[in-house]
Amino acid sequence: MSVSVICTVLNEGESIRALLHTLVAQTRRPDEVVFVDGGSRDNTVAVLREYEDRLPLRVIVEPGANISRGRNVAVAAARGDIIASCDAGVRLEPQWLAELVGPIEAGAAEVTGGFFVSDPRSTFEIALGATTLPDEEDIDPQTFLPSSRSVAFTRSAWERAGKYPEWLDYCEDLIFDLRLRDEVTHFAWAPQALAHFRPRGTAKAFAKQYYRYARGDGKADLWRKRHAIRYGTYLLALPLLLGLTLFHRPWWLLALLAGVGAYCRTPYRRLAKRLPALEPREQARAVALVPLIRVVGDVAKMAGYPAGWVWRIRNWQRPEIHWRKK
Repeated sequence: MSVSVICTVLNEGESIRALLHTLVAQTRRPDEVVFVDGGSRDNTVAVLREYEDRLPLRVIVEPGANISRGRNVAVAAARGDIIASCDAGVRLEPQWLAELVGPIEAGAAEVTGGFFVSDPRSTFEIALGATTLPDEEDIDPQTFLPSSRSVAFTRSAWERAGKYPEWLDYCEDLIFDLRLRDEVTHFAWAPQALAHFRPRGTAKAFAKQYYRYARGDGKADLWRKRHAIRYGTYLLALPLLLGLTLFHRPWWLLALLAGVGAYCRTPYRRLAKRLPALEPREQARAVALVPLIRVVGDVAKMAGYPAGWVWRIRNWQRPEIHWRKK
């Protein structure tokens, strides 16, 4: 079976070389690599073309294409029976492609979920990765919804799942995964198909990212219960505990601190593995950053989710937004 690697890019001239180098170094060479550029204004396309003699590379320029549209264009143009998807901004382990496509080539699966890990360059990014990205031990392979920065699927599975939802600008791979779960019986889990993904470098960039993610949740009507719990926690439970602490009994502060500790327990467990690489001062900074990152992310989500729902209500007559299988 032939294998096509696909990727969408937009203004990635400064970062795309790391991905291209690691595609060149794959132990299982792709039969084809298809990049779709959404209309970059920098040198992204020029950098891609530098690798045409090192990779079986095709570059398609589709101005204005969002990520979903770019992926669909790439898959439609690809010649491979198996599609392996990655993202700009990552670097891949040499065995990434071999691990991803192995179960499909063996006939054991139609979809293989790979994995991605944090690739931090600063103390903030270390803390952010520990707070927002799962470790392998956190994954249940039976329910895992793979990111399209590390996933492989057959062309038939892509078609049966209705392709990537082009009406969504974020969370598009979650909808695609959920549709795949409806249509495909055999999923494989390949934790060694690793993509190294750099977290956002500043709190502002992180907040913007999570605002967009939550806006996508609202547009797609995802995770109602999860978002409702967040609003209840910040708008009801937290003010109540603060009020009880200030105006009733100071020992209510213990309940508040216990709640914060429970909320940050998993990030701190992940962070503990990364602390030995830091100097003591940076260790303390990373520990202090975790609850702050939680709050920034939650506030961004609480702002983004209703914005997504406003869009959904305004576009209620569009049949494609009612994507759940009847």
